[in-house]
Amino acid sequence: MRIGIVAIQGDYEAHAKSLDALGVEHSFIRLPGDLAGVDGVILPGGESTTHLKVLQEEGLFESLKSFAAAGGAVFGTCAGAILMAREVRGPSQASLGLLDMTILRNGYGRQLASDIHQISTTLRKEPLEAVFIRAPMIEATGVGMKVLARDAGHPVLVQQGKMLASTFHPELTDDSAVHAHFVKIATLK
Repeated sequence: MRIGIVAIQGDYEAHAKSLDALGVEHSFIRLPGDLAGVDGVILPGGESTTHLKVLQEEGLFESLKSFAAAGGAVFGTCAGAILMAREVRGPSQASLGLLDMTILRNGYGRQLASDIHQISTTLRKEPLEAVFIRAPMIEATGVGMKVLARDAGHPVLVQQGKMLASTFHPELTDDSAVHAHFVKIATLK
């Protein structure tokens, strides 16, 4: 089992530490060839238009779509979730279209709000600490989407098959529950 972490921007090192805590091997993805031999890919937060530009320039945009189409697992946090959506609004932008959801980039006003909440999740009985930093908002989910957690009535952790997305940053806590769930998804055949 090896998880690749797209290392363009965002706190990809924090995702690596979360995987280290689980004893999961990982590598950094910067070029299409780096996808060879990984079972899953994490798209970290950052600024979604910057991610998009670099993914396209480096050839990773189409490579990630092919990886997912071939059964690879993908987990996007915050900006990564934006990149995974079928439709991006507020303002619109291109995306990988991996999840049947509509996401609002400027979900909470002008993306100035950052906060930490305790949220309920289907992953376990205990609440989960969720760090929101200028979080996008999932406006709608399609058929086959599982909502694993909500905050203020909005989905904040969703899954569709081997695709997982969170509008918060689980890598910024000591709790590895979300990463453990992704590793489990990545092992599915």
